[in-house]
Amino acid sequence: MEETNKEVFEKVVKIAQSRGFVFNASSIYGGLRSSYDYGPLGVLLKNNISNNWWKDINNDNEITIYPVDTAIIQSSEVWKASGHLAEFSDPMVDHKPTGQRFRADQVPDDINKEDLTEPRQFNLMFETNIGPVQNENSTVYLRPETAQGIFVNFENVLRTMRAKVPFGIANIGKSFRNEITPGQFIFRTREFEQMEIEFFCKQEDQGEWFNYWVNKRMEWYKNIGIPDSSLRLREHENNELAHYASKTVDIEFLYPWGWGELEGIANRGTFDLSSHEKESGKDLTYFDPLSNEKITPTVIEPAGGLTRTLFALLCSSYDEEEVNDSVRTVFRFQFNIAPIQIGILPLSKKDELIEVSEKVNTLLRSNYRTEIDITQSIGKRYRRQDEIGTPYCITIDFETLEDNSVTIRNRDSMIQERVSIDNLLSYFIDL
Repeated sequence: MEETNKEVFEKVVKIAQSRGFVFNASSIYGGLRSSYDYGPLGVLLKNNISNNWWKDINNDNEITIYPVDTAIIQSSEVWKASGHLAEFSDPMVDHKPTGQRFRADQVPDDINKEDLTEPRQFNLMFETNIGPVQNENSTVYLRPETAQGIFVNFENVLRTMRAKVPFGIANIGKSFRNEITPGQFIFRTREFEQMEIEFFCKQEDQGEWFNYWVNKRMEWYKNIGIPDSSLRLREHENNELAHYASKTVDIEFLYPWGWGELEGIANRGTFDLSSHEKESGKDLTYFDPLSNEKITPTVIEPAGGLTRTLFALLCSSYDEEEVNDSVRTVFRFQFNIAPIQIGILPLSKKDELIEVSEKVNTLLRSNYRTEIDITQSIGKRYRRQDEIGTPYCITIDFETLEDNSVTIRNRDSMIQERVSIDNLLSYFIDL
């Protein structure tokens, strides 16, 4: 990382931890490497991202996306059929002098390559046991992706929802990978959340649908506030394609250390449904009423990282500017994405101002995410709201008691205007 980028990275991490977005997991016991908890603001931001994602993938009247929430622990047969038991591994090397282990393609530059062991394959799935007796029949795995839970439910959804190709099945949930060298804050962790779609279509339409999802997903990242200049598409070379994919395009974000994957859109063909049909003996075909025959649908998979998207938003929304000879730190979240949309700030803790603040909060909170902030001076409270990305602050002062009006401050322009409490709802609706 360049020095300036490293400084930005460290500032984003520091404010994310100090303001309640992300905490180190098990922090009172010294923490656990590359494991994180999400605080109140992080949970709100994560929920806003996932809700926005769900609305966006359902805004096309021509297609239907069905939601599922699949088990983290599936039968080991699932991972055998999918190829994970045989294929889901990374090359690992040991540093002989220290015993440190690295992924073969992620060895730090200051390590002497002659001091490394020969690469060996390391399976990334977390293994555990189910039931009271541990033996070869009790071995199960934490899912390394949400995709396979979707594939094994293909027939269930097809039957119960009377689905018609083309259609999609979507799952938001946690996945687990025993990464050899996790790091870079929440970018690469052993426990993470995905937003994944498996879209089933006819083989002759696969090119059209592949392009559809690449364009749709790219536009979504721009629409939630990630600048176009920080996004790019990168198509996988043949030698880096997953064993199941005929084509993959990554949507990448320019993180402080360089380009990194946000989402992959892959053409998985018929590999997964065919593999599970062969291993399970269940019919996983679709009866096409137009051709009057059974077909195995082709699958286009847009698989994004929810926690990576959150980090990308933190990085791209972070800003600093000089105001009155001091530096103002701001997260410039969009109004619909911001964890807190409206901060309500009584000028003092006087009972009459608190009472009006609670009245304003009651008026707005059914439509917006609000917070009453009464601690510290008004200036420091403005700075705190800027630092957590609140787009608007409402100040209740002693004039409010006389004219029933409040001051609304815009986070980005810092312009303030006086608005009647009776007009507050319409004010924000008109935004």
